[in-house]
Amino acid sequence: MGRRSLPKIDPTLDLSGYLKTVDELPDPWDQELLFGRTATLEVEIGSGKGLFMRSAAESHPERNFLGIEIARKYARFSAAQLAKRELTNGVMVAGDAAPVLHELLPDASVSAFHVYFPDPWWKARHRKRRIMRPDIVHTMEKKVIPGGKLHFWTDVKEYYESALEMMAEVSKFEGPFDVEEQAPEHDLDYRTHFERRMRQHGEAVYRAMFRMPEV
Repeated sequence: MGRRSLPKIDPTLDLSGYLKTVDELPDPWDQELLFGRTATLEVEIGSGKGLFMRSAAESHPERNFLGIEIARKYARFSAAQLAKRELTNGVMVAGDAAPVLHELLPDASVSAFHVYFPDPWWKARHRKRRIMRPDIVHTMEKKVIPGGKLHFWTDVKEYYESALEMMAEVSKFEGPFDVEEQAPEHDLDYRTHFERRMRQHGEAVYRAMFRMPEV
């Protein structure tokens, strides 16, 4: 299933505090400059239309959420959803996640990483581009706090199984731990827009959660 076209963004919305490029992020890293405060930080890689970012920021105002989306039009749309609701604890980054992870985020600074329905890169020669690959996972291990989590969901069984095999072979994360499937009570109770589409069409969703050991 391809992505549907995006609704128009209200042109009066000021996105300056909600949408950044990688080059506009603080270097060295500084949550105060980015969010106006320092708080528990969670990072989503591949935010799509931003349903998780919006819902998480609304549900947990005590936390800061950084969303990274390589497609600028989707990053901008996600930022608009945050701006519309004045959710200042959420910031979208339009760009590649790799330099943010490798170069900007300090070690032991993230309480949770969220990777929902990443591009599966179907062709074998392209699988080195997948987010769930050893170099990215090793970087997340460094950036996450002790006891921090990595959430990984996909609709591609092969990707799920290969990712779990890779994690078992090379990662310090413990798991996978089962993730209970919740019956949504509302159209926005799904974790992401993609999850909503898959479940409404009766398609399978594979979920795993990993946790970094406390010591």
